[in-house]
Amino acid sequence: MPFMPPTDSMFLLAETREHPMHVGGLQLFVPPDGAGPEFARELVEGFRHNDEVSPLFRKRPADPVGLLGTTWWTQDDVIDFDYHVRHSAVPQPGRIRELLQLTSRWHSSLLDRHRPLWEAHVVEGLADGRIAVYSKVHHSMVDGVSAIRLMQKSLSFDPDATDCVPPWLLKSSRSGGGGRRLDPFGLVRGAAGVAGDVAGLVPTSLKIANEVIRDGDITLPRAPRTMLNVPVGGARRFAAQSWEIDRIQRVAKSSATTLNDVVLAMVSGALRDYLLEQNALPDDPMTAMVPVSLALRAGDSDSGGNSVGAIIVNLATDRENGSTRLEEIAYSSKQAKRILGDLSPTQILALSAAQVLPLAFGPVPGYVKYAHPPFNVIVSNVPGPKEEMYFNGARLDGMYPVSIALDGQAINITLTSRKGFLDFGIIGCRRSVPSLQRLLLHLETALAELEQSWG
Repeated sequence: MPFMPPTDSMFLLAETREHPMHVGGLQLFVPPDGAGPEFARELVEGFRHNDEVSPLFRKRPADPVGLLGTTWWTQDDVIDFDYHVRHSAVPQPGRIRELLQLTSRWHSSLLDRHRPLWEAHVVEGLADGRIAVYSKVHHSMVDGVSAIRLMQKSLSFDPDATDCVPPWLLKSSRSGGGGRRLDPFGLVRGAAGVAGDVAGLVPTSLKIANEVIRDGDITLPRAPRTMLNVPVGGARRFAAQSWEIDRIQRVAKSSATTLNDVVLAMVSGALRDYLLEQNALPDDPMTAMVPVSLALRAGDSDSGGNSVGAIIVNLATDRENGSTRLEEIAYSSKQAKRILGDLSPTQILALSAAQVLPLAFGPVPGYVKYAHPPFNVIVSNVPGPKEEMYFNGARLDGMYPVSIALDGQAINITLTSRKGFLDFGIIGCRRSVPSLQRLLLHLETALAELEQSWG
């Protein structure tokens, strides 16, 4: 049985009925020309009738009810496709509203640890004729970005391609069955490299502290308490909508900001209006934790790739004017990225981990109730395909991430791009965040206000 790394097991250990630890996605497809009423059923049959399941989607905890279940992986040789791949239909009148209600329900339930930790639902019955696919995978197997990447790899840029397979049949899927073996020599070599980076954190931390004291304009991991920063229950509500990238880019260009800055300004305006409706807007500005990808310094270019960290951005929700909020958000984001710009990848990870560390204390009784949250909301933007994509002729018409809500973080906003659109997925605690779907209306209102100011 292959060893389960701590980075995998911690998501199983943290999972309770109130804290499902899976990530998911909701995709919408336009059937190909000439597709008949049996298209959804044929899609399900194609998903089920194949034994070439990748090792990643065969693995499960070795002992689902014991400590061994968070220490070792095992693999199922036979996959019960009737269980993992499900055929569903939305109730009448078949609106997106009914689809989102189903998605909310499915995302609220725990995955069965006695089976490989994934499910897929093929959904028909939408009034506009589109087909939906909702899937979820446990975070111990893949993170949200990896799940989106797997979904993209299952698609094709060729509308006439007929050899597309779902993610669980991809031969290139990261293998959990072969096992990620312990490599003591690799650990020693890695530790030697990390030691220098960690030692460098001391002067770096002093530099950051000096800049905070001198400038006073770097957003720190201490946010006001809000109704969104409370313990969560197990039921979820999901809302999703798409916005044209051109609209957002025009505002960014006119205001000399970035697309991500405008997205955060949309989120800021939406949260402000939503909390005003609830009579719960804090006097102090709310903040967001934003994962960012930063190019490595020129001297580190041989190592390739990007360094990924997290920054905390002032959302300026205390400002009434959307244009002012955008300016403050852009400045806050720029300052936070400037701090990370001089750090190595390891130092970026260490500093980012320190900023999100308070989330680990969420399960401690009373912590969320009495401690200030490090930030009020998580906003993630995952790059997606820039061209039209298809699954055996069916055109991708929506790709909405479904993430995780945590104690102290009752909503999570994740978006991904596809050709011409940004697809927003908002997951929230059903008990703590009433009428979550109104955030979609407020996102549109916030963008329209920015367009009036910077049109």
